[in-house]
Amino acid sequence: EPQPKRMEEVYRALKSGLNEYLEVHQTELDKLTTQLKDMKRNSRLGVLYDLDKQIKAVERYMRRLEFHISKVDELYEAYCIQRRLCDGASKMKQAFAMSPASKAARESLTEINRSYKEYTENMCTIEAELENLLGEFCIKMKGLAGFARLCPGDQYEIFMRYGRQRWKLKGKIEVNGKQSWDGEEMVFLPLIVGLISIKVTEVKGLATHILVGSVTCETKDLFAARPQVVAVDINDLGTVKLNLEITW
Repeated sequence: EPQPKRMEEVYRALKSGLNEYLEVHQTELDKLTTQLKDMKRNSRLGVLYDLDKQIKAVERYMRRLEFHISKVDELYEAYCIQRRLCDGASKMKQAFAMSPASKAARESLTEINRSYKEYTENMCTIEAELENLLGEFCIKMKGLAGFARLCPGDQYEIFMRYGRQRWKLKGKIEVNGKQSWDGEEMVFLPLIVGLISIKVTEVKGLATHILVGSVTCETKDLFAARPQVVAVDINDLGTVKLNLEITW
């Protein structure tokens, strides 16, 4: 089934993130261009050459971003057309279902059902195509924070699930308060539908796992140009937090 409401939310978040990326690079370009003007008066050719290379690299990247934004817009416009056609077919289905039964009505209903199926399939196809343009989320484990809750020797297991993607890691609180984890970084491919679910358990023995907490996290807020440090409340009281750095 297509998910038009979620599709719209992700599209808005994606556009906002891409525009933010564009603004960051425009600021960088303005800074480099100003530097180049200042240096032309009193600098060596080697430095000017390096600056010019940097400017060209930023300009190339901005052109790629602009092309990417145009592809996203094009896909979303096509999706909106299919959505309107689908809504129209749905209303016609209801109208024919309420009208007197006849051979002509049955034939029309069959045709409308065929069209409705085609439009919904097209919407699902476009959703999948947009997913391919969402980039990736690089998630870095920064550790658990739990004030008095975390003690030296404690062992924890963290399990993250995002659609069919999984990340499982184990960690231990050391004597000096530092933490050691068997995995520090994971890449998740963003999805149109689905939230990241996180489960933290304390490992007490070979067969004993005590649930610390289980939460789900919204992903549409992660489309940002700069890395974000996210503190996730793992239990209801918020006494145990999971700190992650997420870069899109």
